[in-house]
Amino acid sequence: MNRTTPTSSPLRIAVVGAGPVGLTLALLAARVLPAATVSLYDARPLERDVCGDARTLALALGSVQLLRRLHAWPAAQAEPILQVHVSQAPPTLAAGQVQITAAEQGVPMLGAVIPYGPLVAALQQAWLAAAQAEPARLLSRFGNAVAQVRALDEGVEVDAGSVEIFELAVLAEGGVYGEQARKALVRDYRQTAWVGEVELDAPAGSGLRGVAFERFTRQGPLALLPLPPSPSSPSSPQGRLRAALVWCVSADDDPVRALDDEQRRVLVQSLLPAEAGLLRRLGALKSFPLGLNAERSLVERGGSGRGAGRIVRIGNAAQTLHPVAGQGLNLGLRDAYALVHALRSAPDVATALRRVEWARVPDRWSTIATTDLLARGFTWRWPALGLARGTALAALQAVPPLKAALARQMMFGRR
Repeated sequence: MNRTTPTSSPLRIAVVGAGPVGLTLALLAARVLPAATVSLYDARPLERDVCGDARTLALALGSVQLLRRLHAWPAAQAEPILQVHVSQAPPTLAAGQVQITAAEQGVPMLGAVIPYGPLVAALQQAWLAAAQAEPARLLSRFGNAVAQVRALDEGVEVDAGSVEIFELAVLAEGGVYGEQARKALVRDYRQTAWVGEVELDAPAGSGLRGVAFERFTRQGPLALLPLPPSPSSPSSPQGRLRAALVWCVSADDDPVRALDDEQRRVLVQSLLPAEAGLLRRLGALKSFPLGLNAERSLVERGGSGRGAGRIVRIGNAAQTLHPVAGQGLNLGLRDAYALVHALRSAPDVATALRRVEWARVPDRWSTIATTDLLARGFTWRWPALGLARGTALAALQAVPPLKAALARQMMFGRR
């Protein structure tokens, strides 16, 4: 086995995982830390086409702005979210709802919805262009699965067939809850997420394009996220619209699994608000288990020497969340941004990591706590819960400053 030692570069960074969070961090580091050497590892071969991955991602406005600054935002494949409509399905004594629009918040969009494949492809293209421009500083290690990352007194050892030593390793390879090793904080929600694509006929004159729906049902939260028109079958705002469906239900009392496609369509239609329109088609649904799996800290310290290596986890490698608030990827991108800018402003790596560790506590833990509370709330069967939720939604709609504060947190996280 070959071993290389640190060069005279002030900072050598290994980024493990070339998904959206890892690629974003690598691109940020390449731009913001011009003296640093950045090596990007991923088990996926570079020649593998990622464009066809249709998994749906919901990005907040702050995330879109970050990707635009990195010249890695594929706007043609994204659908802007112009309005968010939150309500609960009957029966309930209080059917309150909240509507948040980009126009009332003074922004061009609240966020955007994009398939996983086009986003990763755009980020990867931007990274490869940067690496081609500076091949001695920005190194691509695609097709190299990392077997071990170990912090030592003299640095961090990254074993991907050959061993290299870095001052900092950033783990951004997270995966999904059902396939992960368990972290320090774990909660199995005993819930299943059913995901797929739907087509709807919007109510006449509704201007439904760009509206995201979050519907609280007795079985769990149901979301419709607007998708761009299909290239092979474009839709007008008055015609048939595409949306991604995410419905989280109890794994022990699953109302979806035993039904056929038409029965599923009828059931979902019965739970949608009238504003969503007529559900014409419900595509094949896939399911996966849901849970919370989080580290207590982003930073893992190893060794005791002055040059001791350090490991940082971001994105799903640090915290895998319930999708109810759609904040998992956005939280990971904010982790990446904070880490790189702390490294730029601090006198050394140790100081940078202390700063980012404390700076990320409010946003990270408020997001974890909020999604955990919402996820567990759907398992409660308190008699007055529907009334309380409906009353809270109505109150939020009636108090513009509270609604604006919620919108700001959705768009940019807690600051």
